[in-house]
Amino acid sequence: MNPNTTYPIEGTKRVAYLKNIIKNPQIIVGDYTYYDDPDDVHNFEKNVLYLFDFMPDKLKIGKFCQIATGAKFIMNGANHPMNGFSTFPFKAFSKEWSKADLIPVYKGDTTIGHDVWIGNSATIMPGVNIGNGAIIASNSVVTKNVAPYEIVGGNPAKTIRKRFDDDTINFLNEIQWWDWPIEKINKNVHILSSGNLEKIKEL
Repeated sequence: MNPNTTYPIEGTKRVAYLKNIIKNPQIIVGDYTYYDDPDDVHNFEKNVLYLFDFMPDKLKIGKFCQIATGAKFIMNGANHPMNGFSTFPFKAFSKEWSKADLIPVYKGDTTIGHDVWIGNSATIMPGVNIGNGAIIASNSVVTKNVAPYEIVGGNPAKTIRKRFDDDTINFLNEIQWWDWPIEKINKNVHILSSGNLEKIKEL
């Protein structure tokens, strides 16, 4: 149960707690969030694309998230200026083009809540906020914010359904179980994984 363990599943290195392998300070990951990759878990950071140190954006991922192989995060550095007649980044290529505008569209940080499941090869676009408990279907392209406990899929991703009714969603966001002491989580993991609302309300 140690969140500082790199490979939490005995006998395999295809699953890693991400915070222990991330090197880029612009990527911030909470405890117990894992990435699964049968080739190399270090591919995760390679799939955070266009995250440049001259851009202010960050990728923030909460606790207990589950991220499948090939999930990609497109960051603001991928954007080109769009107000001119051309989107070509002239200034980046030549001193002779130094007077050109190189201010891209900036959409802010990309933020993933707690207990979010991101499916295989899903793509998250810049500045998107994904709420707690959401599920992103495989191969989805997420271009807009996703509400807590919503299931989305497709290209562009659209709401498939909510996981629970609004009262239950509000309750789960209120108790914030992911911030409980690990001893309390250990003691009640059977309830957290059961979906028994009455039992969790008793805690």
